[in-house]
Amino acid sequence: MFEQPLCEGQLHAVVELNKTERVMTLDFHITGTVQLVCDRSLDEFDQPLDLNEQLLVRFGDEAKELDDNVMQITPDTQVLPLAQHLYDYIGLALPMKKLHPRFQNEDDDNPDAETKLIFTTRSSDDEPDDDEPADPRWAALKNLN
Repeated sequence: MFEQPLCEGQLHAVVELNKTERVMTLDFHITGTVQLVCDRSLDEFDQPLDLNEQLLVRFGDEAKELDDNVMQITPDTQVLPLAQHLYDYIGLALPMKKLHPRFQNEDDDNPDAETKLIFTTRSSDDEPDDDEPADPRWAALKNLN
């Protein structure tokens, strides 16, 4: 079983609430740093974060999450559950490829870096010739044109 290591960080979240008759709009501004481990060198480094998100909260008959950024609560709800939303916003803001800052500029300077290749299925040497189909059944189909 794979367990992701816990990250540490110093973050500051400011939440602005705008309430109308039918909906509440929460604007999140999260800043700070999160300590990550580099995928290449396993060195720890601080990743700066500065993100803005918005959550819409509407009133309804039952409490449920309607969409990623839309939540429904009952009119008698006293406390808004924001912890999971904060956790998700921060987690989605972290880069998929965690590189120490000393490696981040390295790939930009080298246009032939192996990290530039995202996906390939075959090399240019493996390409079949257009004159000879790989399967004789395709040759019969080409003759129909």
